[in-house]
Amino acid sequence: MKHKNPRGPVRLRLHSGLVPRTFEPLLLTGTYLVTSGDSSQTFSDPINLQNYQSPSLKYSVEGPAHSPLLLLPATHVFMSISRPLILVIGCGSIGERHVRTFLATGRVGIVGCDNRSSIRQQMSERYGVVMISDWSPALENPAIIGVVIATPAPSHVEIATRCLESGRHVLIEKPLSLNLTGLDALLAARDRSGRFAGVAYVLHFVPALQAARQFIHAGSFGPVRHVAVNTGQHFPLFRPAYREIYYRDRDQGGGAIQDALTHVANAVEWIVGPTTRVFCDADHQVLEGVTVEDTVNATARNGDVLVSYALTQFQAVNETRIDFHAETGSVRVEMNAQRWGLLARGETEWKWHAAPISDRDQIYTDQAQAFLDGTEEKANLLCTLTEGVQTLRFNLAAFKSWRENKPIIP
Repeated sequence: MKHKNPRGPVRLRLHSGLVPRTFEPLLLTGTYLVTSGDSSQTFSDPINLQNYQSPSLKYSVEGPAHSPLLLLPATHVFMSISRPLILVIGCGSIGERHVRTFLATGRVGIVGCDNRSSIRQQMSERYGVVMISDWSPALENPAIIGVVIATPAPSHVEIATRCLESGRHVLIEKPLSLNLTGLDALLAARDRSGRFAGVAYVLHFVPALQAARQFIHAGSFGPVRHVAVNTGQHFPLFRPAYREIYYRDRDQGGGAIQDALTHVANAVEWIVGPTTRVFCDADHQVLEGVTVEDTVNATARNGDVLVSYALTQFQAVNETRIDFHAETGSVRVEMNAQRWGLLARGETEWKWHAAPISDRDQIYTDQAQAFLDGTEEKANLLCTLTEGVQTLRFNLAAFKSWRENKPIIP
């Protein structure tokens, strides 16, 4: 595996606890500084770093003629390149997408973390990234500027708080959490650290929704008074592994409310403001192999705006359509058709505007770009931590309303 370093020196730190023992041979090109404890040595390319897997687990660094430059005892090795690094904790399906799309920005390198050896091997082979099993020691590496947290939802807040306290920017997968425990400490850690913190509600980067939001906020049709959301898909087709992943367990962030409804609720709040009341009904109706809800109806109030949500995860049609009805016209977003439209009062034909997405990774790459912009204190459209907390309150209110059969104020 070749790793070029066009942007300057690379530092190899032999540091216990960062990379698995099965770290494969690495061919490096460039100028390097190898350190172990207080000792270090600089050498030029090419070199070969080979784990001989001896009983003492020593690593040998050899020069161009394969003459030993130094032999250092270490259980693990960690590569920190001169450009910034993003640590991705949790490399299941969404974590892998974060790895791929952050790499696609060309602005950072990646260190991945997962406690499953098969996933570490797969990610290393597929993307050529360093994989580790424990994220805590990686925070000692100053090259890591940000952390993507794609672990099961119950661990999000604790990990994010520790990362912020270490001085890292954080991007937290949705749902932010399953309850409000630890949120005050998380928000305080963000404020003390001065670091950027966002939540990965990726609909913020759907071009049609962005354009509709901009038009609505311009006020051409007056204030929005009603929003109607219809969304769903045939889950066995689009998420065939749903029975084996977190989705099957509400306590891991699964079920339709926390996995799907939360996305569109956050998008609506992003455009018309936070939810102030929720009345929700839900049920498991069709999906085989799980017992979590696959169907949701909810009515809500977002300040002066009335909102209705209809969602199923077994329907034949794959679509998300959101209608914003304002005082003098309507705005429609058809995400799957990649377009948005306008219908002014008195007109009979929609005026459609194409808003294409090149591939499914595009919105995630745009989200990664926005997060990196946030780390540089640039304006961006990423869901803020405060907005993510608000949507968590929507989730919890929806569950409580369903249980108690009454409207709930988040």
